[in-house]
Amino acid sequence: MRSFRIIAALGALALVSAGPPPPKRIVSLNTCADQYVLALADPGQIAALSPYGHDPELSAAVAKARRYRTLKRPAEEVLAIRPDLLIGFPTGSGVVGAPPGQWRTLGLASADSYAMILAQIRQVAAAVGHPARGEALIASMNRDLAALPRARRGGIAAYYQRRGYMTGTGTLVDELMRRVGLTNLAGKLGRPALSQLPLEELIAARPDWLIVESGSEQVVDQGTEMLQHPILKHIPRIRVPQAWTVCGGPAYVQAARLMAAQINAAPSS
Repeated sequence: MRSFRIIAALGALALVSAGPPPPKRIVSLNTCADQYVLALADPGQIAALSPYGHDPELSAAVAKARRYRTLKRPAEEVLAIRPDLLIGFPTGSGVVGAPPGQWRTLGLASADSYAMILAQIRQVAAAVGHPARGEALIASMNRDLAALPRARRGGIAAYYQRRGYMTGTGTLVDELMRRVGLTNLAGKLGRPALSQLPLEELIAARPDWLIVESGSEQVVDQGTEMLQHPILKHIPRIRVPQAWTVCGGPAYVQAARLMAAQINAAPSS
């Protein structure tokens, strides 16, 4: 009788710890969530990705994403798909019109640090039913970051965007700068996470580097034309795809590697 009770207790414990079954129909609602879902879920689990999942300017995982459906009318399509896991949208009742409890949801805030990226990888990996896959991805990212070459030079950098917008401290871009040995000009000037800095003030601050989004130097309007102003030509540039920095995710490593490589390849002043 005692052995039977022990076995029954162990069986009950196993049922409690097992948690819900892995989802079979996952829908991602934004490009940040797309990165995690594509890296951690089985292909057969992915029912749909975000509306911008196929946009190379915004999706860091566009090569993988192309084989999957993307949402065009999210509210209607999510109701038709009836997913068992919805990722990347605030949790709570009334998500895209669904009754409370219709499906599981996992809301993801915008990651502004590497630590937050790792936490979100663990969250998503658990939600899609592959926690070990999440730990393997984290281990791989940690190894790759540890192997980054030491920067041969540092300096002050401005992440400068169209229309003179500059990315400030407390952001993922700011942490990437520090990781590769740079100091964010916005921090020295006491600027918030995002602010406009006129060309005259930028030049007066004398940054050692300009970090710009790949492709933003093509002149398509007045906002991009200012990045080609002659007064900026003497400042070395570090070019990074917007898709690698607009969201937290596995692309963080790619961005850090590319930035470090360009710093070390730049001629000494």
